[in-house]
Amino acid sequence: MDGVDVIVIGGGPAGLMAAIAAQTAGARTLMLEKGHKLGRKLGISGGGRCNVTNAKPLPELMANIPGNARFLYSALTHFSNQDIRAFFESLGIRLKEEDRGRLFPVSDKAATVVNALVDHMRQCGVEVWQDAPVKNLIVHEGRIAGAGLQDGRLVMAPAVVVATGGASVPQTGSTGDAYPWARDLGHRIVPPYPTEVPLTSDAPFISERRLMGLSFDAVTVTLVDAKGKRLTREEGDILFSHFGLTGPAALRVSHYVSTAHRKNPGAALTAQIDFFPHVTADDIRRQFVRAREHDGKKELKTRLADWVPERMAGFLMEQLGLDPHQEMAQTSNAVFDHIIAWFKRFPLPITGTLPLAKATVTGGGVSIKDIVPSTMASKQCPGLYFAGEVMDVHAHTGGYNITVAFSTGRLAGESAAAYALSMVPLA
Repeated sequence: MDGVDVIVIGGGPAGLMAAIAAQTAGARTLMLEKGHKLGRKLGISGGGRCNVTNAKPLPELMANIPGNARFLYSALTHFSNQDIRAFFESLGIRLKEEDRGRLFPVSDKAATVVNALVDHMRQCGVEVWQDAPVKNLIVHEGRIAGAGLQDGRLVMAPAVVVATGGASVPQTGSTGDAYPWARDLGHRIVPPYPTEVPLTSDAPFISERRLMGLSFDAVTVTLVDAKGKRLTREEGDILFSHFGLTGPAALRVSHYVSTAHRKNPGAALTAQIDFFPHVTADDIRRQFVRAREHDGKKELKTRLADWVPERMAGFLMEQLGLDPHQEMAQTSNAVFDHIIAWFKRFPLPITGTLPLAKATVTGGGVSIKDIVPSTMASKQCPGLYFAGEVMDVHAHTGGYNITVAFSTGRLAGESAAAYALSMVPLA
């Protein structure tokens, strides 16, 4: 194909935004998507509702990006979460803010966002080739020169944006395709690892499915190592499963589990769950004592079921070796303290996480040491740019990863266009 200035590889959120940015900047842009559908991962994000971005101010936004947030500062200020919001509203997509700053389309349908983004890209004049998997990048005299497709076709362009995603949720097309391309051009690759993924545990009560299906809202999960050092504390909802723990709070913890095990595969980790983070131990104790004084004939298990699900109440009674029919009047303050300790620091040994294929987000990827943060340009190959999850950047769920994708995509697309149109060598 003749007359292309910028090639964008990958039709996810980063690629779509990069293509729009490049074309809008005046560069004739071609998108190459290996699948038959654009925006597949975007279409299933946010539980199918598409958490477009997060409204929190920049410091809080960056605090929710455990994977190299400082590197992303330029991108996040160049095209901020507020810019993302304004962009979609300019396309006629009304957004609403929900808990913890999450922004969703009023329609509650991810398709609304995907269709608007794809339609806008096409209206801008971006040419799109679907079912066009890339085999390799083409380099000439040390510069990027285009891309070779698996069917043998060659597409030439002075600038290429790689936005192929990571290696999580492979059914959407994210299968780590770009890692060998980047490695062949001298880029370092941080081995991919799972983040935003459920936690696994070898606790007997987990394998026995004693608590499977029990969910708890607004708890805190504190991850500690064998010496009791706190690695992180995250707040949110959790769900006990047959393999361990899932839910938003558990997913947020997973980054720190993966990081700890990358440093020491045998690291002993424990998740301490506070089921009532906004109620002090003293307040719980006073309520137990008051209940004993005013309703002593009531069974302890029944009273516990006022606080936690009945199955959890029975489990706690069993773990503490208490008579399932014990009355409140028969319960000592010491027993209350044991129960409260479980309420506030329920221990769950953590052996790891589910594999990368089960993760929502990929950690690792093209090393940020080989990318210019102010342009997303490769330091190894002039004319080559990266955007989104293909890089060693990642964030928590809640609109943060999509924000990173849109921000880096915008910056990479504009930078690639400027380079292609001027052909000024990179510094």
